Amino acid sequence: MKQLKALATLAALAASPVLAQTPGVTDTEIKIGGAHDLSGIFAPFSVPAVSAAQAYFEEVNANGGVHGRKITYIVEDHGYQVPKAAQAANKLINRDQVFAMLLNLGTPHNLAMFQLMGPQGVPNVSPITAARQMVEPPEPWKFAGTASYYDAIKAALAYMKETEGTKKVCLMILPTDFGKEIEAAVHEAAEAGEIELGAEIGHKPDESDFTGALGRIKDSGCDTVGVALGISQMINAITTARKLGMDDLKFLLSSAGFHTVVAKGLAQQGVMDGVYSAAGWQDLEARMSDPDVAEWVKKYTAATGEAYPGTGALLGRSGAGIMVAALEAAGPDLTRESFIAAMESLDYDDPISGNHVDFSAEDHVAADEIFVNRIENGSWVLVQTLD
Repeated sequence: MKQLKALATLAALAASPVLAQTPGVTDTEIKIGGAHDLSGIFAPFSVPAVSAAQAYFEEVNANGGVHGRKITYIVEDHGYQVPKAAQAANKLINRDQVFAMLLNLGTPHNLAMFQLMGPQGVPNVSPITAARQMVEPPEPWKFAGTASYYDAIKAALAYMKETEGTKKVCLMILPTDFGKEIEAAVHEAAEAGEIELGAEIGHKPDESDFTGALGRIKDSGCDTVGVALGISQMINAITTARKLGMDDLKFLLSSAGFHTVVAKGLAQQGVMDGVYSAAGWQDLEARMSDPDVAEWVKKYTAATGEAYPGTGALLGRSGAGIMVAALEAAGPDLTRESFIAAMESLDYDDPISGNHVDFSAEDHVAADEIFVNRIENGSWVLVQTLD
């Protein structure tokens, strides 16, 4: 009899809300995690992204949260180091028990964290990387924010061949999963006979002298360089090229280079043109006449004290908006399963990123548009939208 009573008690406990509770979710709180580069080569993306996401969550919380729950965004710095990213994910997932991950930065870093997210089905929402691996191979818990580096570079190369006279392309890349995405797109275009392939040069994340590499590019006869480097490295490499008299050399950056810091930094060095990018969102500067954009900029600057929200902030606010929209759509009975179903139902125009968010069960990429931009006098200017 005692044994039967004990079994009955265990069964009751197993069915209780305490044991069945979704990780990171209580009646009053939802814990979200983020592993960022707050101190490394892509800090210009992560630092403002975190500020923008936190500011938006504070606004949501001040208005009662989502179905009565306040959002807590717990952030860890990995400094663009893969081992630290794995440690950050371990803390966030296993110690902090976050419900989902948001805006994790870095291609190899996300891939390392997937080893922890996958077994538990922790949703990974809008990572700050456009690598194809963010949704390939497909998993229910993977959700990317924009078109991939690969698709964007391929589309931009076709555009530049047709309109800008690109014929031969060299590469300056970090030899990581991030750099390999850009490399793969350029290689496929070359194999298809669309362009000719020139020198391919790998760089270290802390490399700062690009004179020798640019000499190889000049000898190779390339008219365009595909770039996958850190923010300061891009500015340095392009500035060095101009100082070496390589004024006609064009540079094609992925979305990792489509940043206000790059445009303004190059302008400060006297570089005003010849730099292109392909990204899945639109720059803010040209859209300040949009009331929604102007209102968000006003809120962001008031909340953070910053003069202007750059590209990282745009991505942070857009990703946080996707997270909140899905949490609202999932309803009060929040589970990871209901959240994933809610994510797959989202369909709206995002005025902050300037693209259209549209998920489905078969498509876990938020926005498919590709925007080709060119730097003109210190600003990114949209030259073509490719669907």
